[in-house]
Amino acid sequence: MNTDFARLQMVNQQVRGWNVYDEDVLETLRQLPRERFVPDDFETLAFADLEIAIGHGQHMMTPTVEGRLLQALSLEGDERVLEIGTGSGFMTACLATLAAEVTSVDIYDDFLAAARKRLDDCDIGNVELIEMDAMRDLPGGGFDAIAVTGSIQSFDPRFVEALNPHGRLFVVVGDAPAMEAKIVDRSDGNDWQTRSLFETMLAPLVHGALPPQFTF
Repeated sequence: MNTDFARLQMVNQQVRGWNVYDEDVLETLRQLPRERFVPDDFETLAFADLEIAIGHGQHMMTPTVEGRLLQALSLEGDERVLEIGTGSGFMTACLATLAAEVTSVDIYDDFLAAARKRLDDCDIGNVELIEMDAMRDLPGGGFDAIAVTGSIQSFDPRFVEALNPHGRLFVVVGDAPAMEAKIVDRSDGNDWQTRSLFETMLAPLVHGALPPQFTF
């Protein structure tokens, strides 16, 4: 398989076709070798618009959802980003390409170890990987953007509280089959505005099915 051509087709036919027009995002997806971040023997599916199982009941997001997530965060290159759910490490690599530094947390240590190797192989060094259950704890310090790569049943206001003023949060909320991707913009104070982006289906975070904490 000509991976460079397949990657270009993925971007042009799938990602761009789903209303992703940010050229920085498209170029990131063109250049990063997505095929290195899928499990062994799944390279031929790396550019298909489907979720790929990576173990522990978790899945990589589809390329189209990845593109919409990255576009929604509107990264300009100087941000400190928190990723909740490292998974395969591909979204981590995308965020690290578009931002100044990334802190990525995952509950599974084998995901983190595999992601570190893949990131190192791609010469991506501006990433800190932490083993942590984000539904119970979050890294300290404010973040300019947060990407939640698994769905949660009910919105958790701690994610917004972890944002710096004018920070942005991407999150998918709800139960199957009616999940909704949202972008949350924090104001100068403790207020925020929420915009609905699209309906989707996304594998839940571990412990993401919690009693309702906040309605928005």
